[in-house]
Amino acid sequence: MLFAISLLSLGTLALARPSAPRSLSCTAATFEAFLASSNITATVNSAQAIAANGTFEVTNNTAYPSSPTKLQALCAVEVNVTSEAGTHYSFGLFLPDAWNNRFLAVGNGGYAGGINYIDMGAGAGYGFAVMSTDTGHSGGFQETAWAYNNTESITDWGWRAMHGSTVASKALINAWYGSASEYNYFSGCSVGGRQGLRALQLFPEDFDGVSAGAPAWWTTHNQLWAVKTLTYNYPANASHFIPSSMFNVIGAEVIKQCDPQDGVTDTIISDPFRCNFNPLTLLCAPNVTESCLIPDQIETLNKIYNDWVETNQTYVFSHLLLGTEASWNNDVGTGSLATLESQSGFAQDLMQLGDSWTFEDLTIETVELADEINPGNATADDFDLSPFYNRGGKLIHHHGLSDGTLATGSSLYFYTHVVRAIWEHGIDVDDFYRLFLIPGMEHCQSTPSNMNAPWYIAGANQPASISTSLHSVPCFSDAKHDVILALMAWVENGTAPDSIIATKWVDDNTQAEVSRQRPICPYPKEAKYNGTGDVDSADSWECATLY
Repeated sequence: MLFAISLLSLGTLALARPSAPRSLSCTAATFEAFLASSNITATVNSAQAIAANGTFEVTNNTAYPSSPTKLQALCAVEVNVTSEAGTHYSFGLFLPDAWNNRFLAVGNGGYAGGINYIDMGAGAGYGFAVMSTDTGHSGGFQETAWAYNNTESITDWGWRAMHGSTVASKALINAWYGSASEYNYFSGCSVGGRQGLRALQLFPEDFDGVSAGAPAWWTTHNQLWAVKTLTYNYPANASHFIPSSMFNVIGAEVIKQCDPQDGVTDTIISDPFRCNFNPLTLLCAPNVTESCLIPDQIETLNKIYNDWVETNQTYVFSHLLLGTEASWNNDVGTGSLATLESQSGFAQDLMQLGDSWTFEDLTIETVELADEINPGNATADDFDLSPFYNRGGKLIHHHGLSDGTLATGSSLYFYTHVVRAIWEHGIDVDDFYRLFLIPGMEHCQSTPSNMNAPWYIAGANQPASISTSLHSVPCFSDAKHDVILALMAWVENGTAPDSIIATKWVDDNTQAEVSRQRPICPYPKEAKYNGTGDVDSADSWECATLY
């Protein structure tokens, strides 16, 4: 039903009628024959038909153990590919009976080694033939031991598994349906967002449209920044240590000061970059030690809210924004040595520095060495996106302004460097690339309980964070509310997204009643309140350039 609504709500977008596969058996033998005829060195791990309203049972998948449910009828295939370097990576492919004639690849998070079947389920809900790769290894989001002395597998993780799986998936789609996909899309968040950006840089022909959420594009810097940020609040017995009991106190003071500064007091910080926050309001008065900070702790707070800058004003990475405090337990840390050690894997294993490397060894020289090595050629810093533009590609990039896991400023850095790089080509960035900053959204999904901000746009990982069967935006399955449908509308009929309306339900788990909706605007525009309407209604806001 939602798929049918999606087709209608795209307006003039010319969508092909969903087509069923030819009379072929969903068996391993069928796909083995397809692979052989395509000269792809691979084996079929499994192939099974899933009945309408069925479940794909996920097994032995540490990173993505959830099974997608209430699927439409489809053929589920898993393939193991041998790369030109002799490594192996697998990918899953869902082939719906009611195919929308399009291909969608979905990304991974962190160092995750596992096929993201749960996001594949969301993609299949639209009718996409949808793929995810395990990136060439098995393991959880922070596991990195697989990378030590295994540089070719790092390349698989960095870009090769996604590209190779995309090429193989397109070949299987062509063979299964008897025709190639008309349009090809990508959706990913965090490292998944990086995968999408790296793909359009290295292989601009792979995708017509990319949705990249909170992309961890600057691998060599953001992974070390995660360590650096934890050092600010370590150790727990130091005078500068801020206990986790203070994080909510700090967050409440931030909202108190920053919320009204956007002109509307509604618990949402619309533009933390412009908030003139005074941390000294948190300074303890004489003989007061509860719910306040001493001077050494104020200095820690200043470090958290300021960029990582080294000797000679060398910029390394952006800072956490005001309004991120709800996630500080994990990302600023509670003074735990174990938490610091859990973030050391990039240096130890991907940079090949070994277990003897510790956070105490982190210097600007570590960052410079990381840039020199660039493990797996993963960093997506080829800012000249003109090859992607020249073939008609479209990029929608979004990032939450309450993201405490990956500094939102890194997305602004990427955007401004793309603008600089394409300037000499005479390209208007708005013609193919738009950045949406989402007030109150955390890393890829969700919102702090004290903000209750609209955040849901059906981006990567978002449906799966709510339900094993959700796709699109219930009751609002159109290009105005759904980033995937907005991307399709832009690619296929040139309707650029001037805003995307984000949704917050009273209960996100049931989506029965909308609590708030608000337009998210393409940077540098922001949502401006009309002054009289319901602040929780999208109709009361418009996108405007405020500075």
